[in-house]
Parts: sequence; structure tokens; C-alpha cells
Amino acid sequence: MLQIQNLTLTHRRDLRVLLRDFSLVLQPGDKAVIIGEEGNGKSTLLKWIYDPGLIDGYIEAEGTRTDQGEKLGYLPQEMPKEAREKTVYEYFSQMDCFYNSSPQEQQRLAARLGLPGDVFYGNQRMGTLSGGERIKLQLAGLLLEQPDILLLDEPSNDLDLETLEWLEEFICSTSQTVLFISHDETLLERTANRVILLEQLRRKTVCRYTVANLPFRSFMEERSAAFEKQARLAAGERREEKRAQERFQRIQQRVEHEQNAITRQDPHGGRLLKKKMASVKALEKRYAREHEEMTEYPEEESAITIRFDRQLAMPAGKRVLKYRNPQLVCRSGETDGDSPRLLSRDVELTVQGPEKICIVGRNGTGKTTMLREIWEQLRERQDIHACYMPQDYDELLELDLTPVEYLAGSGRKEDITLARTYLGAMKYTAEEMHHPMRALSGGQRAKLLLLSMSLSKADVLILDEPTRNFSPLSAPRIRKLLQDFSGAIISVSHDRKYMEQVCDKIYELGEDGLHMRW
Repeated sequence: MLQIQNLTLTHRRDLRVLLRDFSLVLQPGDKAVIIGEEGNGKSTLLKWIYDPGLIDGYIEAEGTRTDQGEKLGYLPQEMPKEAREKTVYEYFSQMDCFYNSSPQEQQRLAARLGLPGDVFYGNQRMGTLSGGERIKLQLAGLLLEQPDILLLDEPSNDLDLETLEWLEEFICSTSQTVLFISHDETLLERTANRVILLEQLRRKTVCRYTVANLPFRSFMEERSAAFEKQARLAAGERREEKRAQERFQRIQQRVEHEQNAITRQDPHGGRLLKKKMASVKALEKRYAREHEEMTEYPEEESAITIRFDRQLAMPAGKRVLKYRNPQLVCRSGETDGDSPRLLSRDVELTVQGPEKICIVGRNGTGKTTMLREIWEQLRERQDIHACYMPQDYDELLELDLTPVEYLAGSGRKEDITLARTYLGAMKYTAEEMHHPMRALSGGQRAKLLLLSMSLSKADVLILDEPTRNFSPLSAPRIRKLLQDFSGAIISVSHDRKYMEQVCDKIYELGEDGLHMRW
């Protein structure tokens, strides 16, 4: 059992409180998910539970954590830079648990993750592997340690569909307590039996948390129904209040008129009017008390407001892409050694008009490499305007710039004002607008790239895992935004809801090329 009592987390830089008086008890076998919008402190909370020292540099923490001697295992959202420089064998050879496991156990674990049996002895640097391959190997190292409680920060990021299904089965079947963060709604619906929601209300000046002992889908349905009921009650009470106030105004005006018209020669009438006026004042106080007791409208984090220009519709049948590559190989710098690694053969893809296509495939098959080549092919075209969202946002973002500087590169006063307006619509606080982008969460950087795309008048979007950093609360809005986009979308994703709701065609990339899945 792990218990957290009265935890308060405060940003040292802007003194914003992420979490106040947070308490939680995790029981053996719990499968609890932490959800919330980008930048609300989900990863910070997980780091503090594992090791408070991980957040000392930017967070002030007050509170206690007690356990009964359980061993914690932690999967970070991003692999540390020093680990990326190691070869696969060097990465595992630093773990005592690796030497305590037999070759048969290692092979069985590799097979469960869809990896070669000898993968742990490879000479390829961790940083040159695909995002999904890195996640799998980190999970393997974690499972070799056999912790009692698993703390997983975005374990589903970059995993292929087959490994996602394995992860779902593992979380459901393991006897270990699992506390995790994920944006994959399908994964949450199939695994989580408890939900921890972190919110920042009123432009991130008020924090709130909710702990619900419910499966994820039930929690979302009950939360939505409760909000709708509360909103209806609040609206009904305000309609009734308006009618009552109108009646009160008529009574008050009539009494005031009679009071002004009465003469001093009618003392009896004066006494009656005083009683009437006293009744009016009492009624006014009663309405004031009732107003204070009225049902409040439900508070939730407001939605982002962004849209693409619908007038940039692409004609049906327009040739957007004719891609052909006899040999898809790792680009320079993506692999070690002198010879590039062959990923796939005879890869062909044609995209016409406002098609929305998604490419899936096992980790390491070259989906990201292919998408980069498509971007290079389309970026200079004059008859279309293509924009690219890479899987690693650092490829495009200068992390020392602030969001305002990124959007208002000219530095002109009017451009800065406009950038602040747009960032406010994306729910950035005034402080976050002027933080270096390296201090922002992955979801906040993703919002910035989407905003930049919408302002650029793009009619072709090239997206590598576009929904991976959006919370289960904002992801439906992002899917709707892309569903309504009137241009073409060429994407890589393992988000099953994204594929169902946004994409017209799904292709699978394998060793022998690209094949339509549906």
C-alpha cells in the first residue's frame, strides 16, 4: 500500500500551485490513471512519488508519502540524454537485475514485447532506435527489476498496435499496482479502474483534483452527466430568479409610486405604505439569500479555440503526392556503423484531393523516416502549402525561444499582440507565453505547432503521432479539428480513435512495402 497525504506542489518560478492538499491511497492491484490537461502537473506528481529529488529544481513540495516497503519502478516520459548515448548492451549491463535473469527469461520477455531474442546484447545506440523501440526496451528493463508498484509516464507513446494490445493485457493481468499517465483513450477504457483528474481552473489560478474509484469510461460518462445536470439546474434557477426579480421590480415600483403620491393628510395610508415597503425590503433580502444559495454552473477547464480556414478547400482529385522509394533506409545519423539499415522495399503511396490517410506498422519499420522524406518532397511545392509536425518537436522548435517569440518572429508590436491573443485562445497563461519552450510540456509544444499550422494557411498536413501528447480531455477536440480540416492529411499514428474518426484510409508499412489495411 502506498499513501500520499496533504501534498502541495508549487512552481518555484511563477508560484502557481499545481496541486493542493492532495491525498491518495493506492491499494495492491489498483490500476489507476492520472489524467488532466497539458502542463497540469501529471508528470511532476509521478516523479515526486518515485523520487522527490527529481523535481527539486523547479517545484516546491510539501506533503508525505508512506509505504510498506514496496519497491517502486519508474518509467520516465523521456529517456535521459546519457542513456540515449549508450548502446543497448551498455544500457542493460548497468542493471543488476539483468545479470540476475537467465537467457531464457530474457528471450521470453523480448518475445512478449515483439523484440528479437538477442536484442539486449545489441550494439546500436539507444538514441538511434525508433521511439517505440526505446519504450519497449525501457519497459523490459523495468520488468526485469520486478517492482511491486509500477509508475509509468506515457508508456503507450510510440508503441505499435500489437505492443499496445500487449500493454493493455499486461496492465489488466499483472498483480502489481500500476499508477500511470496515458493519452490513449482506448488503453484507458480497457485498463484503468481508478481515475485521478488534475485540473487548473480560472486561467490556471485555481487547482482542483478528483479521485474516482471508477473505470475510465464510467468516470467520463458520469462526469459529463453530472455537469449537464448541474448546468441545467443552474440555468433553471437563473431563469426563475429572473422572473422573480421582474415581479419584485413591479411590486417595488408600485409601492414607491404610491409612496410618492400619498399626502400628509392621510396618516393611515402612510402607515400601510410603511408596512408594504418593509415587506418589499424583506423580499429583497430573501432573494439575495436565495441568489447566494443558487446552484453554480459547473467549472471545468475551458476548451482550446483553434480552427483551420475552411475556405482553403482542396479540389477532389488534385494530385497531392506521388511517393515511390525502391529502398527505404535509415537516414544519416539514425543508425550506427557505415552501412545504412534497410527498412522496407518498393514503398509507394499516392494521395489525391482532401484525403486523410494514416500509416501504421510495427516499431522500427521506418514510418517516421518515410514521413520525413514525404515532407522533403512536398515542402518546396508551389501549388500546395504543406506543414509538418514531427514526432520530436525539437526538430522544428527553437527551445530557447518563448511561444510569443516563435509566433511573432518579426518582433513588431502588432504581431506580438496578435500572438498573445492566439496563445490565450490555446489556454496559455501570461507567464507560459514568456517561458522558454524547453520549459513547456509536450502537449503545450504540440498546441504551439498546431497553432502555427493554422496561421500558415496550410492545405496539406504531415503529422507524426499528432495526438500523442494531448490529454483524454482535449484529444476529442483535436480529432474534431483534424476531421473538419478541408485539406489533405498524411499521418503516422497508433491512436485508434484518431484512425476511426479522422482517417479515410489506413496503410500498413512492412518489410515488403506499403499495403492498404482499410
